[in-house]
Amino acid sequence: MENGSPGVTRWLDIAPDRLAAWLESFGQRHGTVTAEAEPQPLARVVTFRATDGSVAQCHIPFPPLPAGAADGTDHAALAGRIAAHACAARVVGVLLVRLGGYAAGVFAGPDQQLVASKVGSRLVHGRSAAGGTSQRRFARRREKQASEALTAAASTAAAVFGPYAGRLDAVVLGGDKRAMSGLGSDPRLRPYLDLAVDRFLTVPDPRLAVLRGTPRMFRAIQIRLTEPPRPPEPRLPASGPG
Repeated sequence: MENGSPGVTRWLDIAPDRLAAWLESFGQRHGTVTAEAEPQPLARVVTFRATDGSVAQCHIPFPPLPAGAADGTDHAALAGRIAAHACAARVVGVLLVRLGGYAAGVFAGPDQQLVASKVGSRLVHGRSAAGGTSQRRFARRREKQASEALTAAASTAAAVFGPYAGRLDAVVLGGDKRAMSGLGSDPRLRPYLDLAVDRFLTVPDPRLAVLRGTPRMFRAIQIRLTEPPRPPEPRLPASGPG
């Protein structure tokens, strides 16, 4: 913050079609808003500052913004260009993996229609509370189940993404980061993992309904909002006797 106070920071996800209205409300709450963007060719973050010291850093989906889109300081015009970029027609692969469940899909067009998908699951037992030989045997069986589940997830992703090789603009990953890390060494997925965006979608069990809902998440503008701390509430004087 400009006054040196730490402020209160939180993250928000704002749908592209709500960004202009959100920034208008931001200005109404905090004062006149000015905007600044990272210089090209970066243009991954556009920062909006209000007169009371509040700062809204908008992290652009599928960065960077196209050349010229970050020009100018008019926040309403910038909001429109950010929203247009977020909603541009793309071919996007999505891979969601949690231990025992996986979903892969390809979305295309301005409405991000799901044009290819496959969802599956494999049994992976939970951890055992037993000890000794039984625990070691259970751990080996669980490790084998987890390996088979990740192999199935990788095979599914390769099958779904394969027909779109060379046409994917980006890949979005989600589910559980620990499970996803187990796919990094699979050579079939390397061309697709190289296209992965920074944002990771933390989602529940990767069912078809969850997969269908991911465009709302990966198109959202992430805003890091920092506001000045609220002044303490005035203390009422203690009442006297009587």
